[in-house]
Parts: sequence; C-alpha cells; structure tokens
Amino acid sequence: MLLQFLYIIIGVAMVLWGADRLTEGASALARRMHVPEIVIGLTIVAAGTSAPELFVSLMSALKGTPDMAVGNVVGSNIFNALLIVGCAAMVAPMVIAPSTVKKDMPFAVGASILLLGAILIGHDVSRLDGLVLLAGFVLFMTYTFRVALKKDANDEPEAAATPVNVWLSLLYVAVGLGCLVFGSNLFVGAASSVARQLDVSEGVIGLTIVAGGTSLPELATSVVAARKGQSAIAIGNVIGSNVFNVLLILGLTATVSPMAVQGITVVDLSVMFLSVLMVWGFAYTKYTVARWEGALLTLVFAGYMGWLLYNL
Repeated sequence: MLLQFLYIIIGVAMVLWGADRLTEGASALARRMHVPEIVIGLTIVAAGTSAPELFVSLMSALKGTPDMAVGNVVGSNIFNALLIVGCAAMVAPMVIAPSTVKKDMPFAVGASILLLGAILIGHDVSRLDGLVLLAGFVLFMTYTFRVALKKDANDEPEAAATPVNVWLSLLYVAVGLGCLVFGSNLFVGAASSVARQLDVSEGVIGLTIVAGGTSLPELATSVVAARKGQSAIAIGNVIGSNVFNVLLILGLTATVSPMAVQGITVVDLSVMFLSVLMVWGFAYTKYTVARWEGALLTLVFAGYMGWLLYNL
C-alpha cells in the first residue's frame, strides 16, 4: 500500500513537471515562429494546465476504469470552482470583467449541462456524446480566438522575440510528453490499486486523489495571480480549465473509448453544476468575488469532501 502511494506521488510529480516542460518548450517554439502572444496563451498555456487531466483521463478510460476518468474531470471542476476560486478570493477579492461574466462563464455552465445530461440520460459518455462535446469545444475556441485576435489587433506591436534554441525546445516538448504519458500511466495504475485495496470506488478516487493531484497547476496559477492582483488571470484560468476539462478532455476521451459510468452519483454531478453557478452568481454582484464569498465556496468544498468521506 505504501509503495502504491509512493507511485501516486511520483506519478503526480512527473505529470506536473512534464506539463510544465511541454508548455515551456511549445511556447518557445511558437514565439520562434512569431505566433502572437495571445494565441499562445489561449492554446499552449491553457492546454498545458489541462494536460494532466487529459492524460490521466485518457489513460483511465483505456485501462478500463471509466469512473476514474469521469471522476477526474468532475472532481477537477469542483476543485476549480470551489477550492481554487475560494482560496484565490480569500487571498484578494477577485475583480472580474463584465465580458467574462456575460460571455465566457456561460460556456462553463453550458459544458456542465451537456455532461450532466449525457450521464443522467444514458448513464454513459458515448462516442456520440464525445463528438458533441468536441463540437462545443471547437465553438468555444472559435469564439475565443475571434475576440482575442480582435483585441490583439488593437494592441501595440510585440517586441522582438528573444532567440531560443530550437533543439532544446524540441527536447523539452519530447521529454514533457514522455513524462506526461509515463507519469499518468503510473498514477492511474497506483490509484486504481489503492482503490481496490481500500474497497473504495474508482469514482471516489477520481473525485478526490486524482482530481486534487491534476488540479495543482490551476491552484498554484490562480492563487499566485490573485496575490499579485491579477484576478483576470486567476478567474480566466479556472473558467478556461473547466471548459477544457469537459469539452476537450471528456470529448476526446469518449471519442477514443466510450465510457459507461456507474460510480459518479447525482450528488457529484449536482455539486459540479452548482459550483459553477455559484461562481457565476457571485461574479454578477458588482463583478467581484469578495473574500466572504470565497470563504463560502471553500466551506462548501469542505462539506462536499466530508460527505464523500462519510459515505466511503
């Protein structure tokens, strides 16, 4: 058992380190090719923070543990909306742009509704559901790119990019991908073994240990951003990650390997949906998530974790 927990820690460390190297290398290559900074942020950086969830969910589905794959995404979105926004808001009240509240957050709510409907109606995430989710992701990215590039066109020209070593960047990309694949494989195998030994469902493991581990990049990014007064980055990171998790990660995973889901309950799905609604509702009040609202989100998260532990 101790060895399996060691494997979990090593797996998480490899996934997080690999995602960081992959993002760094890909960003350097993109700048070398003179890709606009805003496009790098919307694609490489956003995908980089979601890479742990993607590889862990994909490996889980391919290894025949779909509950862990879905639990990872559901749990990560709960972590993002309740714990990460809660902690970031307690560090510093989060001021949110009206455009984010009115245009970006509805995508996160819509993604949650799509996943909720797919599981409650069919008790699975079929290949057709996966394709619908991927179509939603394409729509989200198309809209985001149009808005971002329109803003970028009005900005001042970027300074000349610092020369980068192409081969070193390619090495970072290759090593990052390798760590993501190997680390997520080790992580899922160890977490599944722990679940079987403790007689805990793989869904619960996915909602807690796996989701918590893969949400570390978002937690670190958002809390640091809030501490620096960059609340737009903090809330944007959470909203973007939630949309990526459902539309891209589950969409791609279900398209590759359709997933029958039994271990994720109505309560889990409801908490995921209500957590996004809470953040959206708080954001509408003066376009700010206040410290007391952050504390309330954190308290709800603690209550949900307590409920999970009580029902083990």
